[in-house]
Amino acid sequence: MNDTPSELRYHAPRARTSSQDVSDADLCVYGGTSAGVAAALQAARDGLRVVLIENSAHLGGLSASGLGWTDFGNKDSVGGIAREFYRKVGARYGVAEQWSFEPRVAEAVFNDWIREAGVPVFFRGFVDDVVMENNRISAIRLENGMQVRARMFADATYEGDLMARAGVTFTVGREGNATYGETINGMQLRRKHQFDNVVDPYRTEGAPGSGLLPGIEDGGDFVEGAGDRRIQAYNFRMCLTDDPGNRIPFPKPAGYNRADYELLARYLRTGWDEVFAKFDRIPGKKTDTNNHGAFSTDFIGRNHAWPLATYQAREKIFQEHVTYQQGLQWFLANDPAVPAAIREKYAQWGLPRDEFVTTGGWPHALYIREARRMVSDYVMTENDCRGTRAAEDAIAMGAYGMDSHNCRRMFYRGRLWNEGDVQEAGFKPYAISYRVIVPRRGECANLLVPSCVSASHIAYGSIRMEPVFMMLGQAAAVAARIALLERCAAQDVPYAGLHEALTKAGQVLAIKGAAINEIV
Repeated sequence: MNDTPSELRYHAPRARTSSQDVSDADLCVYGGTSAGVAAALQAARDGLRVVLIENSAHLGGLSASGLGWTDFGNKDSVGGIAREFYRKVGARYGVAEQWSFEPRVAEAVFNDWIREAGVPVFFRGFVDDVVMENNRISAIRLENGMQVRARMFADATYEGDLMARAGVTFTVGREGNATYGETINGMQLRRKHQFDNVVDPYRTEGAPGSGLLPGIEDGGDFVEGAGDRRIQAYNFRMCLTDDPGNRIPFPKPAGYNRADYELLARYLRTGWDEVFAKFDRIPGKKTDTNNHGAFSTDFIGRNHAWPLATYQAREKIFQEHVTYQQGLQWFLANDPAVPAAIREKYAQWGLPRDEFVTTGGWPHALYIREARRMVSDYVMTENDCRGTRAAEDAIAMGAYGMDSHNCRRMFYRGRLWNEGDVQEAGFKPYAISYRVIVPRRGECANLLVPSCVSASHIAYGSIRMEPVFMMLGQAAAVAARIALLERCAAQDVPYAGLHEALTKAGQVLAIKGAAINEIV
């Protein structure tokens, strides 16, 4: 597990090192995210022969790539391997549990788990083709020619690439509110992460004929609550430090374009000063630094092609995000347009030398907040989150607020807006149906999908949290084992047996008197 390239890349396929195909596995987990690691670990503990394939050179997904300030909503809803993870992390800090942590500590826990379980891992593997026989995946072929055969498969990627190649129904974008009887889906204008002060949007201030600044759309198509193909913005969850002995100054990226930050320069000129609002402290004199405000680390509107793009096209989008976000850090720490009080304080921060050492302190994984979402026989919606509808086949619980980052920046009705941010909390933990991790009946019979689950855009905004992904990954592995024992399709796994096995594994399937969750 040392295949760590020195350059920062998304698509860096690994050359085939053996002529031997991997065959006769009980379960092939595609995606070494937190969900994928949980699935592989549970399957190995249950005695299944497991193979784990990961696109990158690292295990753990975002939990090991900067997202150290855990979004949990309600800790009482977190059980099984997910809870074990936070206890394993805690043990490394000398406490019972630790919910905020350094990326290197999280990655070490994931690596130790997989090594101790004896699960073979193939890094830098990208699925190229799926071999289907009698409505089941019999094998997958990777770009490097390797073929992996197994009886059951799990797609634990953030994008759902295996799911799509297996012919499973999916969607991308925001449904209109009318689709599932929701109220906060589709196009939305809200007050948070908005331009609180008036900012001129034109390339030449006061000159509409000069065109709009980079990243701003014309908002003429905006209709409140209407669906579209846009998705919430991506960014890198940076781990920063102000420890002089561990700090790497922010680099100026090769493709730096000052025009990309002119809008921020103008916004700072109005007196906005919340630049440091999401520098959430984690151990080691570090932060999990996330998007905050109208103009921040989210590269709004620049990721819409990602879900359906080729790997090569994603590499281009990935590098555009690297350049934008690295350029943003350099701008804030160096550009004279930034007020001196902010600029001088920002320059005291930098990338930690002891994190992401092969990529110069920069996180290796882009935060894919949303891509493809499966459309199955049950679709989780706002109504499930609010408790006005409840699934009877719970495999885990969601507990975080419905949280969508902005999907675009637009000039609408004479002023500048960010559009798509929704943060709606104030409801109790809710059941997540087994049916949302298996395809529709009649579609692929031996595939489970614990990350790109069947949910509306806004419900997915609640489900898409790392503890939930781990719980769903564990549930997928338990279901796969039962399907093999019962010789049945994933869709036909008897829920009574699944419920019993999950309960035995420590999964939380119901909470009495639970507290109302909040977004933090």
